[in-house]
Amino acid sequence: MSASANSSTFILRGARPYGGDPVDLVLRDGAVAEAAAAGTASAAGATVVDADGLVALPGLVDLHTHLREPGREDAETVETGTQAAALGGFTAVHAMANTDPVADTAGVVEQVWRLGREAGHCDVAPVGAVTVGLGGERLAELGAMADSAARVRVFSDDGKCVSDAVLMRRALEYVKAFDGVIAQHAQEPRLTEGAQMNEGALSGVLGLRGWPSVAEEAVIARDVLLAQHVGSRLHVCHVSTKGSVEILRLAKERGIDVTAEVTPHHLLLDESLAASYDPVYKVNPPLRGKDDVQALRQAVADGVIDAVATDHAPHAAEDKEGEWANALPGMLGLETALAIAQEALVETGLLDWAGVADRLSTRPARIGRLAGHGRPLRAGEPANVVLVDPAVRRAVDPGALASRSRNTPYAGRTLPGRVVATFLRGRPTVLDGALA
Repeated sequence: MSASANSSTFILRGARPYGGDPVDLVLRDGAVAEAAAAGTASAAGATVVDADGLVALPGLVDLHTHLREPGREDAETVETGTQAAALGGFTAVHAMANTDPVADTAGVVEQVWRLGREAGHCDVAPVGAVTVGLGGERLAELGAMADSAARVRVFSDDGKCVSDAVLMRRALEYVKAFDGVIAQHAQEPRLTEGAQMNEGALSGVLGLRGWPSVAEEAVIARDVLLAQHVGSRLHVCHVSTKGSVEILRLAKERGIDVTAEVTPHHLLLDESLAASYDPVYKVNPPLRGKDDVQALRQAVADGVIDAVATDHAPHAAEDKEGEWANALPGMLGLETALAIAQEALVETGLLDWAGVADRLSTRPARIGRLAGHGRPLRAGEPANVVLVDPAVRRAVDPGALASRSRNTPYAGRTLPGRVVATFLRGRPTVLDGALA
């Protein structure tokens, strides 16, 4: 496949929207101009992209990305992180607030937003902190961030839990004024002091302090009731236990306005990897048991969990190497997310490609209130498109990743699928699997 990044019109010849029948998708002036019968579309000066056998999906949207800038540019920058996002098929990412300085003011979120615009690889929607400095003591400038050029609609102290119930209630009440959502890192801090991995028989054998499931589930149970009480939107970050799934299922059955996400690694990996004592497998929340993995997969298929979100957490080498207890938690995720969704959800028969588009694009865009993303692949809609070759299988090479960090848990592992091209409003950010 060859194409010019400078062309203003692209014909994606023989693409298969949502894995269906092949068509010619014509992208012009930032929008999908038409979906014509395969092999029939033509346009003066258009660049034709051979998409035979490729699945076309709306550009992916990540609700949970750590870009590390400002403050930890040694681990990641907006430039390198959004390059990784584009290569993973993403056209929009939500940049978490736990930077240095913390994104708790209009000035910091606007800085991150402008860095994203300057990089141009995908749209960057900053997430604002719920509390000042992530300190959990007083609310940050939620209204000012919402009114800023960044138009923040998602607020989270991710990395820390808003554990004070009164403060959480006030935050939920406050964001109602501008249709915002509080994205909670569900971790009761007193129950996880010094915790290193999932609490269970294996943690005892390995001599690592356990992280009980109830530490997550208790916070989710409290917060869905608070959200119901004040009539506000709640989003639960990185759900990891089957007990959490059941709480979310009941909450949705009661009509509570709660959404939730799961990471790719919690859909594929389990606690047994901790037996290696390799800190690359240390993550927050921890990898759980095999029963949890199966429950999470089924919850995505059922729609109880709304979105797959990467929790892309790059770390400099010195922060992940050494002893397990001293390593920082977190894994890379942007460039492998779609491949893991294919392996864990499509190849197991739990979702088809339309379902993948819903969980990795449509619903995340709706939760984050990103109007131009997650739209159907039809005429008149924004031309945010990813082409993926589902037939390819390849081993993950950490050295070939665009991220500035290398802490992928999939090094050497063979994963299915390859992102061939990504288009942001009709402009290619990735062509032939490389940055355009």
